[in-house]
Amino acid sequence: MAEQPRLRLNDGNDFLQFGLGVWQVPNAEAAGVVTTAIEAGYRAIDTAAGYNNEEGVGAAIAAAAVPRRELTITTKLRNEDQGYDQTLRAFDASMKRLRLEQLDLYLIHWPLPQRGAYLDTWRAFIKLRDEGRIRSIGVSNFTPAHLTRLIEETGITPVVNQIELHPRFQQKKQRAFHASKGIATQCWSPLGQGTILTDPTIGELAKKYGKTPAQVIIRWHLDNGLIVIPKSVTPARIRENIAVFDFELAAEDIDGIDALDDASGRIGPDPDHFG
Repeated sequence: MAEQPRLRLNDGNDFLQFGLGVWQVPNAEAAGVVTTAIEAGYRAIDTAAGYNNEEGVGAAIAAAAVPRRELTITTKLRNEDQGYDQTLRAFDASMKRLRLEQLDLYLIHWPLPQRGAYLDTWRAFIKLRDEGRIRSIGVSNFTPAHLTRLIEETGITPVVNQIELHPRFQQKKQRAFHASKGIATQCWSPLGQGTILTDPTIGELAKKYGKTPAQVIIRWHLDNGLIVIPKSVTPARIRENIAVFDFELAAEDIDGIDALDDASGRIGPDPDHFG
């Protein structure tokens, strides 16, 4: 397998550009799914307290045949646990479930602007990072307005913002804002929860490159400098999704997928109103 690409984050740490997402993977199945992924070559795993599968993920990490230092583990703060003291307690609970001494990346899962707690939450993240318990800290589903307030009031810029992003919802303005602040863009639901696998443009490119539609879409993310974390529980699909490092899309084919962008293509919740 070709070497997996990495991005340099704004805190100086490197981060794998490809990994496994485990949203909606039941805890009882998570250990098997993550083990299959690691055996297939995955080295980055993305979970969340709100997924209720950190224990299963932790069991797979503990039993992995590769050294811990080769794995990049992300989890996210449960929405109900926002606030300074609550965050510190929730982090300890996540680390216990994951069986980890140090976390690679911790994210605020949603901004929940109506609650107004994300600044205090972020200050707790900064404390945990400064204590060496987390290598990098970031956010998920934050808009430019949320990010601007976070940066201006704390002086610390997230390394990553994980957002919904796929060929039908490309968030170009958000990505440009991230780039202006040195924030890496990480993509959840990169395959549009399966809704774009039958798109004719994607299908034609799959034939051209001798790849599957999912592999073409994942490659489009990589070629755009995005961090991509496709989810699957099917061993064959897990192995298929990582077989994307032996080709690149031509510039005109990237442009063709870029043209699929749709302002109404959002699948998940609007961060301004969620929660």
